[in-house]
Amino acid sequence: MVDRYRRGLVAAGGVFAATALGAPALAAGAASQERKIGYAVVGLGGYGLGIIIPQFKNCRRSRLVALVSGDPAKARRVAAEYGVPERNLYDYKNFDAIRDNPDIDVVYVCLPVSMHAEYTIRAARAGKHVMCEKPMAVSSAECERMIAACKEAGKKLMIGYRCHFEPNNLEAIRRARAGEIGKLRYFRSEHGFVAGNPSAWRLKKAMSGGGSLMDIGIYALNAARYMTGEEPVAVYATERTDRSDPRFREVEDMIEFELEFPSGVLGSCMSMYSANRNQILLMGERGRIELEPATSYRGIRLRVGSGAGEEITPPPGPGATMWAGQLDHLAECIVQNRTPIVAGEEGLRDIRIIEAVYQSARERRRIVLRA
Repeated sequence: MVDRYRRGLVAAGGVFAATALGAPALAAGAASQERKIGYAVVGLGGYGLGIIIPQFKNCRRSRLVALVSGDPAKARRVAAEYGVPERNLYDYKNFDAIRDNPDIDVVYVCLPVSMHAEYTIRAARAGKHVMCEKPMAVSSAECERMIAACKEAGKKLMIGYRCHFEPNNLEAIRRARAGEIGKLRYFRSEHGFVAGNPSAWRLKKAMSGGGSLMDIGIYALNAARYMTGEEPVAVYATERTDRSDPRFREVEDMIEFELEFPSGVLGSCMSMYSANRNQILLMGERGRIELEPATSYRGIRLRVGSGAGEEITPPPGPGATMWAGQLDHLAECIVQNRTPIVAGEEGLRDIRIIEAVYQSARERRRIVLRA
């Protein structure tokens, strides 16, 4: 993962592989990039409509061209607001007709987790690249099928790990790699929020695949991997859930897990649905790197040094926002035929580890992770 992520930091920072090409190739690349890559957003819920769709105004290489929704009236309202032509509105029954629409290059899947695999595979078979929200799927077997479908179709698959494009997280990675806090000894991340409505889809295991670990704990897990630059070799987990609480009849509330890394670094992570928390901490022999909040939508803060450390203002990220950087990264990868820094394999790795975390919590034992 280390070498892959070093390459990714360069790409995400805006220094793309095209700079290494000769003049003819650069000219051809410039011409091809005049047309923005067209996205169809599938799912007009809180994230798709509230977060992703408004971000296209911040993109340099991406544009919103189509919508997929089960609510025709809502789709028409959104289309009118964002300039999407009515001919580019689809529902879940006629979704496969996107194959005949040359405006659509990418399908962005913003649906409950249980639907990710189906719509990723259908999009690939329709000849479209895919951006899929995290967690990638409800199981590693589904992830593998998604990867296989995109490979068979010759299409890119990227997972929506927005923090890989967030300036504070990128600066924390750079400083950790540069040895500013000495040899890394310990990683800590806690992520949680107070879950509300017991009928919400994220509290239904069939739709979400799990509870706080799948929903918010995945931020802590993925950060442990991208901050250390290592893959864990073993995990030990403990779950604490009040099953009398109507919110947690099907999914877990609090789960804590330790990750063992090859270098000797210990990763300690926690997710919860009963408290608000958003923090990443790296402890080295000479100091600390701390992000708090670490992965929220706004207000992320970075401190580096000994003791409480000094607050750092990072250099700009690869996009006007982390979401714009994410959307444009996939567009660049399509134009230049590169692999995204957070391809489907990245999502698969997290789901395999999550499965091991759940197994460890159930069986109350240390689980060795497969390479």
